[in-house]
Amino acid sequence: MDIVGTPWLQILLLAIVFLGLLVEIKTGGLGAGAMLSIVAAGVFFGSHYMKGLVSMYQIAMFLGGVMCIIIEMLTPTVGLIAGLGAAAMLYSVVLTLGGDLEAIYALLASLALAVLIFALLVKRLPSSRLWKKVVLSHASTSDRGYVSAPSKQNLVGRTGVAETDLRPSGRGNFDGVSQDIVTDGAYIVKGSSIIVASVEGSRVIVKKI
Repeated sequence: MDIVGTPWLQILLLAIVFLGLLVEIKTGGLGAGAMLSIVAAGVFFGSHYMKGLVSMYQIAMFLGGVMCIIIEMLTPTVGLIAGLGAAAMLYSVVLTLGGDLEAIYALLASLALAVLIFALLVKRLPSSRLWKKVVLSHASTSDRGYVSAPSKQNLVGRTGVAETDLRPSGRGNFDGVSQDIVTDGAYIVKGSSIIVASVEGSRVIVKKI
C-alpha cells in the first residue's frame, strides 16, 4: 500500500512544507523552519518522482521559488522576489498534484492547515527583517506621535476677514494667515468680519460678526 500517495498524507506533507517556510520567514535564518520544509518537500516530491508522476521541471521550479525567498531574506528589497518565489512554489505543487481542480483543493487545504498551526506559534517566534516587511508591527496611533492632520482647535474664537465670498466655503484671513473656511450654510460677502465658531476635524466653521 502506498501510504505517501494517499491524499491526506500529501496534504499533511505540504502543510509541513509551508509551515516550515512560514517559520523561516518569521525567524529569519534560524534554519529549523528551512530544514523542516526541505525534509517534507523531499518526501513529497521524491515519492512522486519515483512513481514517474513528476519531472525535474516541477522540482526545479519549487527549488527556484525557495531560492527567491532566501534571496529576499538576505537583501533589502520590497518583497517582489519573495512574491515571485511563492508563486513558483505554489504552481509547481499544483502541477505535481495533477494540475486539476482537486490539486487546487489539496493545495488550499494544506495552506489553511499550515496557517492555522503557524498562527498558534507566531507569538512565540522571533521576528526577522522579511517578516517586518510583511507585517505592520506598530499602529500609527496618537500615543506614538502620529496625527492625521494638525489640530486647528486653537482657531476657535479668533476673528478675521473673509478673503473671498463664502458660498458657503472659501478663504479667510486671521492675523495675516490665510485659511480654508466654511460657513454653516449662510452666504457671506468678501471683506466681511468673521469669527471662528467651531472646528470639526479639518473643517473651520465661521459666522459673520
